[in-house]
Amino acid sequence: MSRIVLVLTTVPADALGEEIATALVAERLAACVNISAPMTSIYRWKGKVERETERQLVIKTTVDRVNVLQQRIKELHSYELPEFIVIELSGGSEAYLQWVATEVQP
Repeated sequence: MSRIVLVLTTVPADALGEEIATALVAERLAACVNISAPMTSIYRWKGKVERETERQLVIKTTVDRVNVLQQRIKELHSYELPEFIVIELSGGSEAYLQWVATEVQP
């Protein structure tokens, strides 16, 4: 079975999250994308402390799809430098993990 990963990215608290999530699932780059409730993000950008309302996307995919997924997020995203964090899973429901692997096959 393919190794399953979670990919995290943040988006502005507007419709962009749903647009990205829908595109990633439709293009088989993600089996599922969860969009969190709005949250406050505080970060330093270009020497200035910023405060924005964002949403976290939790993307379920396989290691094999990560590079294409990262490129697609860059194309779809409004941020100059979108967050892109990959978390490898150490386990989970075999049936669920198999479903993820099946859904992201090109």
